[in-house]
Amino acid sequence: MTKVSKQDFNPTLLNSSGFTILEIIAVIVIIGMLWALVATNFMGKVDQARQVDAQVQIGMLGQALDLYRLEKGKYPPNEEGLQAIQSYLKKELPKDPWGNEFHYKYPGDHGDYDLVSYGADNAEGGEDNDLDIVSWKNFE
Repeated sequence: MTKVSKQDFNPTLLNSSGFTILEIIAVIVIIGMLWALVATNFMGKVDQARQVDAQVQIGMLGQALDLYRLEKGKYPPNEEGLQAIQSYLKKELPKDPWGNEFHYKYPGDHGDYDLVSYGADNAEGGEDNDLDIVSWKNFE
């Protein structure tokens, strides 16, 4: 067993016990604030991506409707709806990015036909994430 002399003894090592609870709380608060900032910005991008996706899907459905009209001479009636163009699609008839059906109307109020995704709330009108994505104008 070795002897410890007074020269080997360092009293400052006994007083340093790591981080204080106040320092830990401050770090947690800062991390939380950074996470909230990043999450808020990220969620806005996700909503915007869904709206762009809805517009792209409406464009794709519009192309299938145009092919149907070329073969049949007119767009499908409302009773058949978008189910009539299933054979013109490579995959099954898509739902909008919020999981709702696209709304089809023939003849349309804004053109030959109207195609609409009512957004997250699936109700006519709305702003931000609830904005209606329509076939007769581009999403901004």
